[in-house]
Amino acid sequence: MSTRIDGVVLLDKPAGMSSQGAVTAVKRVFNAEKAGHTGTLDPMATGLLPICLGEATKYSQDLLEADKTYIAQVKFGSRTDTGDAEGLTIEELPLPAFENGAALQKALDALLRKFSGPITQVPPMYSALKRDGKPLYEYARAGVELERTPREITIHKIRWTSINWPEATLEVTCSKGTYIRVLAEDIGNALGCGAHLVGLRRTEVGHLSLEQSFTIESIQNALHDSSSYILPVDALLQTLPHLTVDEQQAKRLEMGQRVPLNLPSIEALVRIYRATAAPHNFIGTADWRSGVLHPKRLISQAH
Repeated sequence: MSTRIDGVVLLDKPAGMSSQGAVTAVKRVFNAEKAGHTGTLDPMATGLLPICLGEATKYSQDLLEADKTYIAQVKFGSRTDTGDAEGLTIEELPLPAFENGAALQKALDALLRKFSGPITQVPPMYSALKRDGKPLYEYARAGVELERTPREITIHKIRWTSINWPEATLEVTCSKGTYIRVLAEDIGNALGCGAHLVGLRRTEVGHLSLEQSFTIESIQNALHDSSSYILPVDALLQTLPHLTVDEQQAKRLEMGQRVPLNLPSIEALVRIYRATAAPHNFIGTADWRSGVLHPKRLISQAH
């Protein structure tokens, strides 16, 4: 029988495992009633995959919206049908000649200026985006190419961390909805020799980092007490301002009632903790508007 477990597991997803497969594996280890992830990682990719258990699933959307950081290995000189190493090579192109390493570095650095800040990207055919209820990758596998609308994304930070020509490694911090495969292809096209992704590792999701994560093996082998793998539900919401309410106010919010509350200045969205006897007992999120606190997403207190 499954048990009620609320919290967040930061998984270092291995290559070859789907995001849903990772969720299923973690759910099984903890025998949890409910589990979900906060945005997929391609099977080829490794790295940070926050997995929400129980009541934490209510807040997974908050991390879907968060910025993400990746380490991406790009190989120049060839293009694949998927934009990464899992696809079939569709074109081999001659590599540009550079006098020396300094000239190569200069050319690659100059490229990145075109891919900084707000840019547009055409989503890849090999993606889970849906058209008429069917994911695009199903059309792609059937050899059908559909027109896709370019989407606006933001590249907050981008830099080369190493160059081992014809491969180079990028560190990218970007907005939600960014396809690193497409970024690699677009950089290759801008250099005139094509490129595809040969490695991808996600190191940050919002304020959460890979350093806090665990491998699936260590979780399955229970190398530590199970509670050491599970962060509290509000670990997802650490960037929101913190507000403490008293027990009576907490009860009203839990019943879906609004609470009059005078605050001098506060951001529109606040985290709420139940105060008094248990000052750090997270109860949910709420909007504060014109002197009134409105319950937004509350966790179930019933066990």
